[in-house]
Amino acid sequence: MDREYVTSGSPWEEKFGYRRAVRVGKHVHVSGTAPVADDGTTFAPSDPYAQAKRCFEIALKAAAELGAGPEHVVRTRMYVTDIRHAEDFGRAHGEHFCENPPASTMVEVRKLILPDMLIEIELEALLP
Repeated sequence: MDREYVTSGSPWEEKFGYRRAVRVGKHVHVSGTAPVADDGTTFAPSDPYAQAKRCFEIALKAAAELGAGPEHVVRTRMYVTDIRHAEDFGRAHGEHFCENPPASTMVEVRKLILPDMLIEIELEALLP
């Protein structure tokens, strides 16, 4: 089975054995995507909406490198550290997917890899 990969450049990819995104046939899977700034720090540490937007920007860029656009996304998962920010997270989600809504899950988790990260997202796309 042929696989195509997109890497984030993170040292965790080699150490933990994963890639930012993988395409197998018509299926594109984007792994957990955190709100990371260009310098490696947490993007917008206290802003749930900005963090969610950043996650979707990073994930959709990786999906695009494998041929998938927002219209191909069929599943999203949002792991959030404070469900009270659901409106902010949901607003960012809707800005990308209102025209072609995927199945979606938002679940509160105790914490993410860095304490100032409020959200991490995954997405799956199916190409025509």
